[in-house]
Amino acid sequence: MTRHALDPSPRTYAASVQLLARSSRGASCAPSDQTLEDVKSWLLNDATSIKDVMLMYEEFMWRCHAANLGIDRATLHVGTLHPRVIGFSWFWSALDGFCDEIAADANAIQHEAFTRNPLYKVMAEGEFVKVDLETDEGLNAFPIMTELAEQGYTNYVAIPLSAAGAMNNAMTLATTRKGGFQDGDKERIRSVIELFALHVERHIVQRIARNVADTYLGPIAGQRVLDGEIKRGDGEAIDAVVFMSDMRGFTQLADRMSGPEVTAILNAYFDRVSTSVLAHGGEILKFMGDGVLAVFDQKALGREAAADAAVKAARAVLSAIDDFNETPPEGLPDPAVWHPLKIGIGLHMGEVFFGNVGGEERLDFTVIGRAVNETSRVESLCKPLGKTLLLTDPVRSALPTGLQSALDPMGDHELRGVGSPVAIYSAPTRDMAVN
Repeated sequence: MTRHALDPSPRTYAASVQLLARSSRGASCAPSDQTLEDVKSWLLNDATSIKDVMLMYEEFMWRCHAANLGIDRATLHVGTLHPRVIGFSWFWSALDGFCDEIAADANAIQHEAFTRNPLYKVMAEGEFVKVDLETDEGLNAFPIMTELAEQGYTNYVAIPLSAAGAMNNAMTLATTRKGGFQDGDKERIRSVIELFALHVERHIVQRIARNVADTYLGPIAGQRVLDGEIKRGDGEAIDAVVFMSDMRGFTQLADRMSGPEVTAILNAYFDRVSTSVLAHGGEILKFMGDGVLAVFDQKALGREAAADAAVKAARAVLSAIDDFNETPPEGLPDPAVWHPLKIGIGLHMGEVFFGNVGGEERLDFTVIGRAVNETSRVESLCKPLGKTLLLTDPVRSALPTGLQSALDPMGDHELRGVGSPVAIYSAPTRDMAVN
């Protein structure tokens, strides 16, 4: 989940929470006059076609507000399956008019900000929490209550919606009404929350499916699979810059270290490669043992931009590996066993098939074709040529003129399976040994 950081002001969030998106449509996103039956009708009909959870939740809350249900602040919290995120939340407030989508990192559940929050009792233990913010007992119930009272809220409730794995989903509601939520309000709210919870379940399933697809296939391939490209042969021919990296001496490393130790080194290497590739618009398609296969789509980026992005991504990878070697992170095996980490990167440009290949019951969404094979052979020249980054003439010719002149010609080289010798160039990087 790679996103640019957004400024959460005037709100503040814990360090373990990241603001992903914000909507400030305000009350204008919903009718100004609503009855309880109007809200229920919307939930049963028009709301089913809204794909964005934040926008659906925002409109639902403003409709509840228009129906005079007394809700002035509400949050929704759901668990998910994601390697770095434990769950997503949506925070709506009639006081500032914003609706935010936020994500909590995988370690957030261990932070005091969560364990001392009423949400912990709801999500971890399935309790129903009610707090009267007009009493001393209520103000002292949880650390956040004083802050809510200072903002003018008089009553707070946190409701478990359903179980999602080991954690419950939850919704919180707060009002500024004197005396808090009234008995009549509670019954009316309960009736719409029961319908709304069905939408939550639907969106959770969709979000988990998207997270799993993004994690294991990549955002572009994952979306295409979710959009229905699931048959063997589904896909298309695309022009792309193919990126392939390989770790030097991996077999010897694997012989000297245990499985968990090898995995730790691989993960450190893959993390630096994937971060750089994704940051420059590439799509990672496969981790192949100690290798990485990625593409920069010319249709999406443009021919020159794809070549430029691929070279910049490769240089960023090499810089990250260089920094990694200079200052190895804690928690890795003894550097004497593996240091320094050495890699090579090959770049080539051509047509590839981007789609489903495999058996009838087990498919892989990847790229195949002559350009992929040739990229592998270009990368294999890094070691004998003593370079960490090599690229072919098609990539060079697509680069801006200034970058072309900075490349070093390495001569024409025979590539297995290619009829004519191929002109190979090296790009300037911070020097890294590859032997």
